Amino acid sequence: DRSEDRVGTAPDVAEAVRRGRPVVALESTIISHGMPYPDNLAMAREVEAIVRANGATPATIAIIDGVPLVGLTDDQLARLAELGPSARKVSRRDVASCIARGATGATTVSATMLLAHRAGVEVFVTGGVGGVHRDGHVTMDVSADLTELGKTPVCVVCAGAKSVLDIPRTLEYLETQGACVLGYGVDEFPAFFTRTSGCAAPGRVDSPREAAAVVKAGRRLGMGGTVLAVPIPAEHEADGAESERAIERALAEARERGISGNASTPFLLKRIRELTGGKSLESNVALVKNNA
Repeated sequence: DRSEDRVGTAPDVAEAVRRGRPVVALESTIISHGMPYPDNLAMAREVEAIVRANGATPATIAIIDGVPLVGLTDDQLARLAELGPSARKVSRRDVASCIARGATGATTVSATMLLAHRAGVEVFVTGGVGGVHRDGHVTMDVSADLTELGKTPVCVVCAGAKSVLDIPRTLEYLETQGACVLGYGVDEFPAFFTRTSGCAAPGRVDSPREAAAVVKAGRRLGMGGTVLAVPIPAEHEADGAESERAIERALAEARERGISGNASTPFLLKRIRELTGGKSLESNVALVKNNA
């Protein structure tokens, strides 16, 4: 009943973990639900290549035909990209069911953290973490990413929380969960498409060494995860006013259509992409590559 028997780990990933070499986990929901095909496949391949070019082993995580995998082949990446939203969106809640049914699913931040930790992978790169949805204080729509960050010791490198969320409440909830939140080279918590959110980052680090020291200290104490929030490069930043208008319109449409739960974020990102004429997709690809 060893963890490596429950999770299929790619040979290069397993070897790197065994030898103490750097491995970077990558989620798969961004591939299936975050971008259209073939942009999603191109992004996934580029991000893996960036990780390799910087001396680490990429480990994209997903559940394929009921097998949780840490590290995908290129054929598996392509299959997931082509499936798109028809692949299951798998949060921590859904992992056991997806495995038992022999289904194929793309893992969210929470499920990716869970499986990465089981395989001994301690660093994970994504676009943005989930959070408290706007009106979440009424609907209780709070992403499982936040509770996962409170208990699973994985460092999540991201561009902050997605702009469609209630960022002040998201930061409050992370504080309640005891998750360490750091701005990388900034004092303000970034908001995915934009470098600013109006919210102070609880902590700040200015180098990989400083970030690693914080993560190591937390791990020694048996604490949970870390959010390392890296702002999108200024040259790729979406126009703040245009993005906010698109977000407000998309949110209104989601309410009118009764879209909620785990369908919310994919719908909102798709509508924002349409309303901004594809500018938000360009920003999304740029920030993921920058985080890697």
